[in-house]
Amino acid sequence: MTTSFVLAGGCFWCLDAAYRQLRGVEQVISCYTGGTTPNPNYEQVCTGATGHAEAVEVVFDETVIPAEVILDAFFTMHDPTQLNRQGADVGTQYRSAMFPHDDAQREVFEAAIERASQWYDAPIVTTIEPLGEVTPAEEYHQDFFAKNPTQGYCLAVAVPKANKVRARFAEYLR
Repeated sequence: MTTSFVLAGGCFWCLDAAYRQLRGVEQVISCYTGGTTPNPNYEQVCTGATGHAEAVEVVFDETVIPAEVILDAFFTMHDPTQLNRQGADVGTQYRSAMFPHDDAQREVFEAAIERASQWYDAPIVTTIEPLGEVTPAEEYHQDFFAKNPTQGYCLAVAVPKANKVRARFAEYLR
């Protein structure tokens, strides 16, 4: 059974790199969602004025990897206690947010937040927001880490996040 989640947790390059290493993840699409500007581009989203978040749509096969693992990996790879930022990436475009397709998915997201709240000392600030329009990011953002493995940001930020997921979810690695 194929399912997709739209999730935002800082720079989409990091989420993309972490999810692509998991068995059962069929596709990861870097995208923009949660804003008001139709068909925004990267430069517009970077200003913070569009209201969009950098996000990923994770398409996965629930017969290979449970939805709970996809969501627990999300809460492992980023810090959901940071409001409108992840490390040095600051602005609403880097917020921690989940965008459900329907009420059933909203309930799954709420349960994931509750589970993850046990792992952090500070309160989780991840929001659950209406999905709205999802605009795929430009092609050069898709699978960015694989195309740019020696890029400084990837080495300093994406690799440690991917490694946290590798360590915690080793049984699901490709």
